[in-house]
Amino acid sequence: MSARSTAAPATGRSRVRMSAPERRRQLLDVGREVFARKGFEATSVEEIAACAEVSKPVVYEHFGGKEGLHADVVDRELHRLLDRFTTALSAPGRPRELLERAALVLLDYIEEDTAGFRVLTRDAPVTSGAGPFGSLLGEVAHKVEHVLAGHYAGRGYGAELAALHSRALVGMVALTGQWWLDTRSPGKHEVAAHLVALAYDGLSHLEQPQEPTRTAD
Repeated sequence: MSARSTAAPATGRSRVRMSAPERRRQLLDVGREVFARKGFEATSVEEIAACAEVSKPVVYEHFGGKEGLHADVVDRELHRLLDRFTTALSAPGRPRELLERAALVLLDYIEEDTAGFRVLTRDAPVTSGAGPFGSLLGEVAHKVEHVLAGHYAGRGYGAELAALHSRALVGMVALTGQWWLDTRSPGKHEVAAHLVALAYDGLSHLEQPQEPTRTAD
């Protein structure tokens, strides 16, 4: 009698065996692409598992479900982008140069990590509150605030203006970046130069706003 074969049945393609950290990184990469393409609501665990060539339980084992995977994808993108801003703003430079670096960081990220940017800016679970990108912009604005505060201190302006203007500047760059994602024209260096010229030239001629004139009743 012939010996029974103990070999695994042949399949069209053998599953790649990965360590737990490797599988987690792979699922994060796959999840980022699917979430970017379809959005949170339209994405299913089944689709993520199919794209990663694993079973659904593997996704649940690592992340507990779609919500956990999405939260970890967002968290990873936030840290990646915030690290870019931190590096760009930590090197010495004049205020105008630092602002241009900050603008280019976001445009570079949009160009090089488009899927990550789409995940941060498109729909997210209701439980995310103001949204991940809003949280990121707050972190970035806080860093820019320190740049402006040093610039304002020598000109007699209060720290509260640095807080207000940093958020106005970062919001302007972020909204322009979302528009540039679809147009990619003009080039990112020109876009950054225009943004900084609009913002910094305005700041260089900053005047204290006048109280609105009240009309008599």
